[in-house]
Amino acid sequence: MKAFAPFLLFVTLFLCSSCSKNKPDDSTEIAEEQNEEKFDTTNLEYDTEFAVSAADAGILEVQVGTLALTKATSSIVKQFAQTMIDDHTKANEELKDLSEGKNITLPTILSEKHKKKVSDLEEKSGSDFDKEYSDLMVKDHKDVVDMFKKAADKCNDAELKAWTAGKISALEHHLSMAENVKKQVK
Repeated sequence: MKAFAPFLLFVTLFLCSSCSKNKPDDSTEIAEEQNEEKFDTTNLEYDTEFAVSAADAGILEVQVGTLALTKATSSIVKQFAQTMIDDHTKANEELKDLSEGKNITLPTILSEKHKKKVSDLEEKSGSDFDKEYSDLMVKDHKDVVDMFKKAADKCNDAELKAWTAGKISALEHHLSMAENVKKQVK
């Protein structure tokens, strides 16, 4: 029996590790799957997908902003980063509160896609960091503005639709600020 125990332990560990490989470990994927189970047969499927994407984008803004506070060399980049942290932290909390009231699951950490962006940025330093960060902020804010405009039209939940529409002008202002920062650090 003692000789059989290591074999049994090996088989158990192998089976457990195989099971965990089938489960997503990306917080965004997990949130999407949970929402799909809850909202797949409702008219809120698009709304939940948008909420997950918006939360993921907001988490990215805060994380790279925090990184910029320590790695940026330009004071304008640091000022912009602090604005992004403040504004997106507030928006993230608002979205979280709104989503909790509607039983929408949001990611709590970055998606793998956004982790790669952070990782790439972490490798930069000095003026290279400032340029890369400002490039990222322009690109991501263009994407987010487009995403929010589309959602303001397509969301079915009235509260989420109103919240989304109310954020567009701030996001457009962030884009304008990011473009200004990019010009100054080039």
